[in-house]
Amino acid sequence: MREDGTVLLRALGMGAPAGLAMLLLSGNGGHTPLAAQSFATVEREVQAGVRRGIYPGAVVIIGRHDRVLYRRGIGRLTWSAGAPRPTPDGTLWDLASLTKVLATASTAARLVDRGQLDLDAPVRQYLPGFAGTGKERVTVRMLLDHTSGLPAWLPLWRETASRDEAIARVLAEPLARPAGASAVYSDLNAILLGLVIERVTGQSLADAAREEVFIPLGLATTRFRPAPGQGLRIAPTDRSRPATARGEVNDQNAAHFGGVAGHAGLFATADDVARFAQAWLRGGVADDGTWVRGETLRAFLQRSASSGTRLLGWDSPDPLASPSVFGTLVSASAYGHTGFTGTELWIDPARDLFLVFLTNRTYDPRVRDAAGAIRLVRARVSDATLRAFEAACVAARVPEARAC
Repeated sequence: MREDGTVLLRALGMGAPAGLAMLLLSGNGGHTPLAAQSFATVEREVQAGVRRGIYPGAVVIIGRHDRVLYRRGIGRLTWSAGAPRPTPDGTLWDLASLTKVLATASTAARLVDRGQLDLDAPVRQYLPGFAGTGKERVTVRMLLDHTSGLPAWLPLWRETASRDEAIARVLAEPLARPAGASAVYSDLNAILLGLVIERVTGQSLADAAREEVFIPLGLATTRFRPAPGQGLRIAPTDRSRPATARGEVNDQNAAHFGGVAGHAGLFATADDVARFAQAWLRGGVADDGTWVRGETLRAFLQRSASSGTRLLGWDSPDPLASPSVFGTLVSASAYGHTGFTGTELWIDPARDLFLVFLTNRTYDPRVRDAAGAIRLVRARVSDATLRAFEAACVAARVPEARAC
């Protein structure tokens, strides 16, 4: 991609049809699939977040199952005028809770697909230490859709002295609600699921995720605990930390776990997150064949009677949210996730469309309520993406957005 914003319509991942790679999005009489300038409104919304001081930099990728429609870095990695511009393929971002879908839930999906993990088995079947009143009814599925009854969070980094003590604390934590009664988003669910994966595979979560997700999908930059030499490529998330600390996870509980936990700790480029989204849009098809069967992925995109908007690992649009990070225009079949550091991914299978929007909004924000402010930016970027996409389809004379 050139600095003037010209975007390459290129395959970012697996099995792209011949002839799609390296096609330039340009005029060609108005008959190209989409025009690059169509996404100028998206860029303006992202730049508005920089101007307001919500985050110093961001990367946006918009694409489909077989190609990328828009891809650009905006702003800088810090507020310094001399700081580098983030890039889609070079900048590593602390994904925060996107770890839950890119690593933990997706590794679980692979294990379910092979019959190594039973979604409806009690958690204590895999983690015998998970004991206490009502916990015998908590299943693996409840960890994924947040209906386990566990509380939302614990300051494990402050209340325990080691990873082992933190694990013991999570296993012993009593339920706050009856298992399966309602969904309350909880990091503890993902932490436990990470431990279940470790028990099933006999590997660390980092090794299991690498073998089950990152390698099969070609996510070459995605990893827990980036090497120290990559520090200058990593978007900083905490101004109080020295530059040499880049690559240390922002989440204190994940740091307490040594940088590898089911709820946070993953770093990746935007290009890798886009490849991951494409694999889901393709129904689990990877470059060398099936990564996860479509039947299994569809099971992970189902709600239960009590899970509200929560799917298995993923979230979905809440019609009552104002604003929703999905915006107001995504289809009812859309699903996605956000991260505390300022990350977001959503996938809309009805339109064969995804949005990757990564920022470092926790790095010295210039606004008082950066968390609330970025929620509004996410909503506006999401709506701008859908409006630009639909308008581009009309301009390209494609009557159905799915065929655009």
